Amino acid sequence: MIQKLIANIQKTHAPIVVGLDPMLNYIPEHITKKAFAEFGENLEGAGEAIWQYNKEIVDHTYDLIPAVKPQIAMYEQFGIPGLAAFKRTVDYCKEKGLVVIGDVKRGDIGSTSAAYATAHLGKVQIGSKAYAAFDEDFATVNPYLGSDGVKPFIEVCKQEKKGLFILVKTSNPSSGEFQDQLIDGRPLYELVGEKVAEWGVDCMGEDYSYIGAVVGATYPEMGKVLRKIMPKSFILVPGYGAQGGKGADLVHFFNEDGLGAIVNSSRGIIAAYKQEKYAKFGPEHFAEASRAAVEDMVEDIDSALRNR
Repeated sequence: MIQKLIANIQKTHAPIVVGLDPMLNYIPEHITKKAFAEFGENLEGAGEAIWQYNKEIVDHTYDLIPAVKPQIAMYEQFGIPGLAAFKRTVDYCKEKGLVVIGDVKRGDIGSTSAAYATAHLGKVQIGSKAYAAFDEDFATVNPYLGSDGVKPFIEVCKQEKKGLFILVKTSNPSSGEFQDQLIDGRPLYELVGEKVAEWGVDCMGEDYSYIGAVVGATYPEMGKVLRKIMPKSFILVPGYGAQGGKGADLVHFFNEDGLGAIVNSSRGIIAAYKQEKYAKFGPEHFAEASRAAVEDMVEDIDSALRNR
């Protein structure tokens, strides 16, 4: 799957991923009113509104981008109808040729980890047949329970030719409470990065491993170090836009070949119409605002890479 991600990036010239992380207050009223009129002001109505919102954004951006990253918690909060919207979104994006990164941040051990891996990347055996449940192309994984929590995912990835993005240095302000702690004089995130590189050796595509890492855009200097520690790992970079990351902060996440990183923006794209810069589109044309935000993000990153 890493080869498809690279091919999509090269085709679009856009090393970005759109985070499909819907909140009800992002969704324009004309969509929620229609969904609530049909299903009621309930979980089912919310699930339908989310699906219609996602679909319109995807329809307006899929030709510009290589991948999407739905955050499962934004769907789980609406129960089973929310998870149904998540699955419809995954399937629709794959129909459009997009790579789907399931932002599920699972982290457990043994049979529980194996079950999570099966649910999101593999196939579950039911009698004589096997079925893919959510069927994303990549999943995010929390490694802080150790190898026991990661290896079941790696095994499924090998079977299904899928991939992982393992949390190494996250973009949130308090990440340093644990991730920056020194062990024998080195921060913990560097040791995790070394482990990601080690796991990746046995999971290589042509030039890059399908075991990647998550490193926040809000920590560019740390990203520079981690890029050297994990030269063959793709880095998923959250924190662009709404969390403060800019194109100029990102150049060290990329290798000299212009590959090696994919930058995420979520509400900066899906709720772009709420920003002053894109307010001219209005709620009725929210997806056109999302397209404009994608185009601006691509130009920002491209300009930074050209001038590094």
